[in-house]
Amino acid sequence: MMIFMLAAAMTVAMLIATVFGLHQEAERVKLHARRTDRFGPRRY
Repeated sequence: MMIFMLAAAMTVAMLIATVFGLHQEAERVKLHARRTDRFGPRRY
């Protein structure tokens, strides 16, 4: 039973780490796109 609890905890931890990593990558890409635009910041 304890092994299943540890496996569930590790699964939740990995899901949280994945979401955090995807968020960081999206922010980095957004910043890079804003920085490389020749006509100033893009307006949405």
